[in-house]
Amino acid sequence: MQKRLVLDQQQIAITLKRFCYQLIENHDDFENTVLLGLQPRGTILLDKVVALLKEISGVEVPSGYLDATFHRDDFRRRDFPLKANETKIDFLVEGKKVILIDDVLYKGRSVRAAMDAMIAFGRPQKVELMVLVDRRLTRDYPIMPDYFGTKVNTLDSQHVVVEWADQDHAEDAIWITEKVKS
Repeated sequence: MQKRLVLDQQQIAITLKRFCYQLIENHDDFENTVLLGLQPRGTILLDKVVALLKEISGVEVPSGYLDATFHRDDFRRRDFPLKANETKIDFLVEGKKVILIDDVLYKGRSVRAAMDAMIAFGRPQKVELMVLVDRRLTRDYPIMPDYFGTKVNTLDSQHVVVEWADQDHAEDAIWITEKVKS
């Protein structure tokens, strides 16, 4: 299987710091801002951003995990039942500035579903999107990230793999691979 490195550990670290400085610049003291990581893989990025924000600014931004499984438009069209992840949000988003966080933006379906799921916690003032990788040219919905690590042009036959050292990988890395054909 061919693998092409997109971002290495050092580049990911720089990207995470850049995300934090952009958030500080755009949201100042975070008084009216919350961060939501999309289950399952966006929560890893969320936890890293929250920890780094606290380290850099001393501010602990309210954050939570959002599962949008049952809000997906393809939920009933799968050959196998989807398993939901836990939603962990102990605050309302009513009137808040919400930053949705995910690792890879592909078709836009997960983000659209997340916006539907988020409404159960109130109507936000504003919604922004942060992703490590923006897979351009593949959208089914007109969704664009406000914060992104890198943009890549990929084919449908390719897959973007995000590896984290704290999840039993040698180091943090993002790869483009060919999808396994079944």
